[in-house]
Amino acid sequence: MSLRKLLCLAIVCFAALTQVKAQPGKLPSAATVTLKDAKAQPSKVPGAPTLTLKDAMEIALQNNYNIRLSSNTSKIASNNVTLGNAGILPTISGNYTIANSILNTVQTRSDNTVNRIIGANNTGNNYGATLNWTVFDGFNMFATYDALKQRDKLGQVRLRDTVQQTVAAVLNSYYDLVNQQKQIEALQSVIAISRTQLRYANDRFQVGRVARLDVYNAEVALNTDTSTLISQLQNFKASKIELNRIMSRNPATEFNVSDTIVVDEKLVLADIINQAQTQNPAVLSAAINQRISEINLKQVRSTRYPQLTVNTGYIWNNSRNPAGFARVQNSNGLNYGLAATINIFDGFNQWRRERNAKLQIENSKINVARTRVEVEAQINTLYSSYLSGLDLIKLGQSNVELARKSLDISLAKYRLGTITPLEIREAQRNYLNAQSIFYNAEYQSKVAETTLKQITGNINIQ
Repeated sequence: MSLRKLLCLAIVCFAALTQVKAQPGKLPSAATVTLKDAKAQPSKVPGAPTLTLKDAMEIALQNNYNIRLSSNTSKIASNNVTLGNAGILPTISGNYTIANSILNTVQTRSDNTVNRIIGANNTGNNYGATLNWTVFDGFNMFATYDALKQRDKLGQVRLRDTVQQTVAAVLNSYYDLVNQQKQIEALQSVIAISRTQLRYANDRFQVGRVARLDVYNAEVALNTDTSTLISQLQNFKASKIELNRIMSRNPATEFNVSDTIVVDEKLVLADIINQAQTQNPAVLSAAINQRISEINLKQVRSTRYPQLTVNTGYIWNNSRNPAGFARVQNSNGLNYGLAATINIFDGFNQWRRERNAKLQIENSKINVARTRVEVEAQINTLYSSYLSGLDLIKLGQSNVELARKSLDISLAKYRLGTITPLEIREAQRNYLNAQSIFYNAEYQSKVAETTLKQITGNINIQ
């Protein structure tokens, strides 16, 4: 047998052997993986409107239940600030009374004669108007009026705080969706690379350059990436429902979000701390509560003074009594009077109430100091996170680019068969981690910025 025939026979045997290797156990193709990947919905919903951040805030400010409840509570406190509610103004009331009776009467007169009246119908009615006015109560009425005004201020502060909290929640939820959307896009790009890797492995297996194990490993990697994407899409859907809840609208409402997170890089720590001392809702509420405690002491002390009340009225009275000397009587006229009361001794309760009121003032001062320290500590922590996020953003931008270039080179080498599947997989992980760190840094910096502005009551809602 010639050398040429031997070579031809060897080629035929090699081809037959390759076909035998490829037959048992159908290998997954790129098309099969694409069908699995199709189960995961894209982050952008076709046909759904794009919800801008401004629109989201406007919807939330109009519909949010917490804002509506807080607004009504603030209005109630405002409505209570009246002279009448403080007890400064007099009260005028009208009254009407009618009384009837049917009596059997036996009268023995001075001359011993007896007068018997059976079923005597006695009637009487009176009507009139009465005015009562506390003209002095130890200045309690004026202290009460000041307390009502302070509670009105407290209601307004809480309303502004609720608005700021709602706006911050919208901002954080919205940018969380943007962050997740970017993570989804990163995963989709990694899946595309995993699909390419599987195709390369499958092609190389068909020609006998690699074992079937490499194909299985590539398929496992692709399935793992696809599972991660499906989980991320589920989280994305849940975050959409949460944003709809904050906006108090149908949780199933579909929408798309923008794809940009812009972080304000001009925040200054000293300015934030100074603004918080005068604008932070918690600090303002603590200061108002201290003022209310001081007013409460005035109200308690007012009971040491006498209370003077004047009253007057005009009355009409009609009565009929068949058994009386005057069977019919009509009267009308003016009545007036003055009443004065003073607490002489109440079992030392006055001293106890004043002592407790002073302790409440002391507690309110402690609370103000504690709130200021807590707010300042929170600001410092958030500002540190904010600065770290800015540094990570700058570092992450270059790191993502380097990881992308490294992945491109690794993929090219894998196609040529100069690196192992584990090495290409590591390059994929590095690229995905670099993107994840970068996008999370953007989001965390934005959250820190938003919270810092919320603490100072300066979130821009335009």
